[in-house]
Amino acid sequence: MFRNYSESYEQIREAVERLCDDFPGEYWRLQDQEASYPSEFVQALIDTGYLSVLIPEEYGGSGLDLKAACIILETIHKSGGNGAACHAQMYTMGTLLRHGSVEQKEKWLPGIAEGSLRLQAFGVTEPSSGTDTTRITTTAVRDGDDYIINGQKIWTSRAEHSDLMILLTRTEDRGSVSKPTKGLSVFLVNLNEAEEDSVTITPIETMINHATTSVFFDNFRVPADSLIGTEGEGFKYILDGMNAERILIAAECIGDARFLVKKASDYASEREVFGRPIGQNQGIQFPIAESHIQTEAAALMVEKAGSDFDSGKPCGTEANMAKLLASEASWQAADVCMQTLGGFAFAQEYDVERKFRETRLYRIAPVSTNLILSHVGTHVLGMPKSF
Repeated sequence: MFRNYSESYEQIREAVERLCDDFPGEYWRLQDQEASYPSEFVQALIDTGYLSVLIPEEYGGSGLDLKAACIILETIHKSGGNGAACHAQMYTMGTLLRHGSVEQKEKWLPGIAEGSLRLQAFGVTEPSSGTDTTRITTTAVRDGDDYIINGQKIWTSRAEHSDLMILLTRTEDRGSVSKPTKGLSVFLVNLNEAEEDSVTITPIETMINHATTSVFFDNFRVPADSLIGTEGEGFKYILDGMNAERILIAAECIGDARFLVKKASDYASEREVFGRPIGQNQGIQFPIAESHIQTEAAALMVEKAGSDFDSGKPCGTEANMAKLLASEASWQAADVCMQTLGGFAFAQEYDVERKFRETRLYRIAPVSTNLILSHVGTHVLGMPKSF
């Protein structure tokens, strides 16, 4: 059971499965084909309270933990859906709940919980900095009771479908601070209050339906009380959001992998060639079994990372390792499933080619496999830094 909660993790899983029954493969194929935002699905998650799972009860949410959020997203993906349309509303809580002021929480969380406001945008990455977050150049300059923001973000998914944005900026020049992680500040900004032409959102067409954009800020004026925490200390605040993001996306990858392993094993058991089920052949059976093993091992790492996050332990390394293992497991499961189904895997009605494309993203984002290996090599194993 959840500590003192009346609902078990398994009950949440079963309830989300029932919700996903209303959004079968046909629904997701249509969204993919039309590059549409799955508004009906997101609204269903709002109506059932699953999208506000991390928001404390006093603000209208469920008040549960990251493990519950992981179960929700994993179940969505295991059912063949995609939680990317709304998962930011969960992982942004890593920054807002831990570092936002009481006034900010009272102002924004009730609306987010009830669905009248959407916090789906996480503005961190920039074209010139990529994953080197300390080199961002978007600036926020204090001007009386406001800050004026100028710069550009890229790969800011769902900005078109979000009222609010968690935004990382530079408030001090990088050359004037004691170390690169200083001088960065985080804001919770209301995109609906932007003056004309001060925020320009441009969709980016990609190989998957991810609603990603580039966002330009041109003298975007925001109230000073939009600042989260202390000016110049935003890097450590954003890390809590990033760690939550990596753990939650790892849970999605586990869901994808389980969906694909089941799809492959079911097909291999039913499909007959040369007078026997193809799953009887070790060349088909063993890769599927190996993929299952990889998935279940990765799932344990995701569970550990989530538990560490919930208990307040430092979990950057665990979040990174969970994301790497889960993304590799889901990609391997997708490849095995494609190979098992053969030509049928390319047919859209089987939902394999869609998942094949979706799983490939997470070897790159929200942090690349190579950067995770570098982190472990230097920060855990103590080897010389490679960059």
